Amino acid sequence: MIVSNEPGYYRTGEYGIRIENLVLVKDAELPGAERKMLEFETLTLAPIDRNLIDVAMLTPPERDWINRYHNRVYETLCDRLEGPECEWLMAAAAPL
Repeated sequence: MIVSNEPGYYRTGEYGIRIENLVLVKDAELPGAERKMLEFETLTLAPIDRNLIDVAMLTPPERDWINRYHNRVYETLCDRLEGPECEWLMAAAAPL
């Protein structure tokens, strides 16, 4: 099954910020698990707008997750882009 993962923050009457990715629900491979478990695999790849990120509020694991995600975005897409588009992606997906 494919679902939309849409974490967001909304301030009533002012604005909202939502980051959206499509994810595949799949069987998780967890050695020693007592029962069948599921996990998500991210399908859509686009950098998260750095203007939405307050790095000072992130925990180290959260920062690492974003950096790993951005690295995957860059590694997957840059070879399909040319010149300015690849340069833009490199800046957008640079480590925090």
